[in-house]
Amino acid sequence: MRFEISKVLDAIEGRVCTDPSLVRAVVDLAEVIRYQDIDGGRPASLLRLGMVIDALSRQLEEDSVPVYAVVHRALLSDADLTSNERMVVRRWADDGLVEVLDNPGDRMLEVADLLGLPVLSRVRFDGLRGRFPWLVEQPGRILAPVPGAGGPAFVAHVGGGDTPVSGDRSPAGVKLLAREWRCPESGCALFGSGGGGSFADLARVQRSPAAQAPPSLRNGVPTCPRHGTRLRDAGPRPRTEVLAVRIGGLVRRRFVLSEEQPVLVGRAPEGDGGIVLGQWLNDEARRWISRNHLRLELRVGEVIVTDISTNGSGIRPGGSMAEGDRVPLAPKQSRVLAENDMVELYPGVQVGRAEELPTGAPFTPASVMAEAPTMAMRLPRP
Repeated sequence: MRFEISKVLDAIEGRVCTDPSLVRAVVDLAEVIRYQDIDGGRPASLLRLGMVIDALSRQLEEDSVPVYAVVHRALLSDADLTSNERMVVRRWADDGLVEVLDNPGDRMLEVADLLGLPVLSRVRFDGLRGRFPWLVEQPGRILAPVPGAGGPAFVAHVGGGDTPVSGDRSPAGVKLLAREWRCPESGCALFGSGGGGSFADLARVQRSPAAQAPPSLRNGVPTCPRHGTRLRDAGPRPRTEVLAVRIGGLVRRRFVLSEEQPVLVGRAPEGDGGIVLGQWLNDEARRWISRNHLRLELRVGEVIVTDISTNGSGIRPGGSMAEGDRVPLAPKQSRVLAENDMVELYPGVQVGRAEELPTGAPFTPASVMAEAPTMAMRLPRP
């Protein structure tokens, strides 16, 4: 039992991050873990975050949907959680996967405003509608997770409905996310380390500047939300493109390509940071697709795809699936991925820009709760 719960917490960990390019909704972890009515379990359970993430995946019809979690500082020592759960939350905080704050409610809406994200919360936020007009102007931006058949469902606070709605990044968000920021506090997990710190501190907080969380704005000044200190502008943020993998018509994963380093895509790429496809492929596709099949690079704003496989790939210009339109991409050959182009590693296995690669098949997303013991999830009956 204990091992199974550890496995599901590890799976949930893969769905929390503060990367503005990948997150799909904002949650208050201290609120979500106390939705006792969605499983009838103990007063607080970290597994409920996984259940809400699964519900979001079902609504968006996409696997590997990450959420941006803000965490009240008191949760790190909350006795309603198990010791293992507290340890996991502290690790997430230390690794910069979640934000630890004294006032998560305001920050949750600020992040949603800066990034144009929906918020998953039962709180009404009536007193903040003047500051964030979209609370009433954009139905679907605030969704309450409620008990449903087989797990949580969503109900919009304004106008009803159950579909998460994203908006545009605010003008302030666009400006903040164009720059790289540094916190003067040693070992800051969100914004690097500008104040020295031990080698271990520096090693732990090394992360791509493109994946930095959005700063908080206090009186118009970019501020570290965790430490309350003014951030230093460290220059322009690297350019990025958000790409996606679609297999059998289903978007299985999004990933960020930056100017800093190429990304390898294949059956089981070597090294860190590669996009592993093997778990989604049938036997024939596994035999065709190489361990390292594609190398993707971002140069001067252009996505360059290079085939490094044994069997080659193909380009689908403009996303056309007509066989006569497919352009072969031979091993060692490179090509610029133009607007709406997709690269096809094998029939039905495509990589392209995320906004140009919608899901187009009946969908049952993989669940982060697959390893959860049944007695820990007493779901309401349909």
